[in-house]
Amino acid sequence: MRSEQLTRRSVIAGSGKVIAGAGVLATIPARMLAQTVPLGSKRPSPADRKFRSAAVDAYIESTSKRIGDPMLAEMFANCLPNTIDTTVIPGEFEGKPDTAVLTGDIPAMWLRDSSAQVWPYLEHAGKDARLRALLEGVIRRQTRCLLIDTYANAFMANLSDPPLEWSTKDQTEMKPGVGERKYELDSICYPIRLAHGYWKSTGDTRPFDLAWKHAMTEVLRTMRVQQRKNGPGPYRFQREASNPTDSLVNGIGNPVKPIGLIACCFRPSDDACIYSFLVPSNLFAVTSLRQLANMANAILHDSEMANDATSLANEVELALRQHALVSTDAGTIWAYEIDGYGGQVLMDDTNVPSLLSLPYLESSPDAAVYARTRKFIWSERNPWFFRGTAGEGVGGPHIGRDMIWPMSQTIYALTSNSDAEIGRAIQMLKTSSAGTGFIHESYNKDDPSHFTRSWFAWANTLFGELIGKTAQRRPELLRA
Repeated sequence: MRSEQLTRRSVIAGSGKVIAGAGVLATIPARMLAQTVPLGSKRPSPADRKFRSAAVDAYIESTSKRIGDPMLAEMFANCLPNTIDTTVIPGEFEGKPDTAVLTGDIPAMWLRDSSAQVWPYLEHAGKDARLRALLEGVIRRQTRCLLIDTYANAFMANLSDPPLEWSTKDQTEMKPGVGERKYELDSICYPIRLAHGYWKSTGDTRPFDLAWKHAMTEVLRTMRVQQRKNGPGPYRFQREASNPTDSLVNGIGNPVKPIGLIACCFRPSDDACIYSFLVPSNLFAVTSLRQLANMANAILHDSEMANDATSLANEVELALRQHALVSTDAGTIWAYEIDGYGGQVLMDDTNVPSLLSLPYLESSPDAAVYARTRKFIWSERNPWFFRGTAGEGVGGPHIGRDMIWPMSQTIYALTSNSDAEIGRAIQMLKTSSAGTGFIHESYNKDDPSHFTRSWFAWANTLFGELIGKTAQRRPELLRA
């Protein structure tokens, strides 16, 4: 996301220098472990919060009491509610809940981010009718967005507003309400994940009306078209940009051979794919399609949609097993991207879906392959893994070399069964906040005070989810 005047990177680049402590780990220096002085609440005053949930506040209060480190407790209390405190815009459309969710410092709603930002609140929706309605509003707003354009990744909060400044000159079919039009497969999977999670958490089926059915029909159609069995499809995108990851070769990306996978032009980082068969997004799509099939049968009573979704999921899963597994000296692992002609990219990027995040998304069909892939990702064999005096983790080309994304550390902990790994990741996350009380997009491997995005709600809420789950499942890790 970038233009010569204003870009996502230029917006976030200025958000990053604050006074902070030094690095973690040697593995963890004693002086780092000693940073336990409370930060104080960094939440907006109750009157200034965008939304207030009694259930979420009660959960924060009860969980914070179980955290022995005062600084970590304050970070949890600041981060978990950051989305509802600062980024939601509740309203109504046609007499029904309608909720826009901004990313934080960028005034638009990403389908991916908005789904992930509110995910940790689902477990509380059954105890808070207002929160349930807020989440219903997110689903309904995503439905409106998908009906505008399934190839867009971001939409404006006010669907009558012009697009984001860096998108105004893009060579693509911009439609009213679209903030940016980068086609990302995960952007049409995340609304399914949120819808399915909402249904399972609340039992409520009100959002799944005729409009939602039409949106899901468009999602299925888009996925089928992007298998590219009959050509590349209608989507094109090019942008004049200094960084080549912001545009597509010939407007559509490098060639791929139709093998049953679903093409994806941009990664979850909003960077262009090298090869358009993005493996973690296809694995995520398999899960999402099966969730859609379940909902189509149980809620819509539409066996045709359910069968279509199931058939596509099965086809994609088979193609993944046939083409996306790569032999290495350490055994078979998942490739990150492939082209069907034999081209493979071995790496991982931080943004979810990533290979590291597959179990978190319930999208890891082979535990042994995942275990080997995970070892590859969390090592210097992954070209985007960095280790320094301030921690270790995965970054990506979106920000550049030597910049660790705390999101990778959070996902590393969320997908771990090791007390040592989880505890170490939490300490690195604490250090990465650089004394601000929040989680950032990225930080320099040797200097946590050099960071990007002081207001990145997804990373904050995801960190809150990690601490909450740790308190529930491994409380001993938080007592000291």
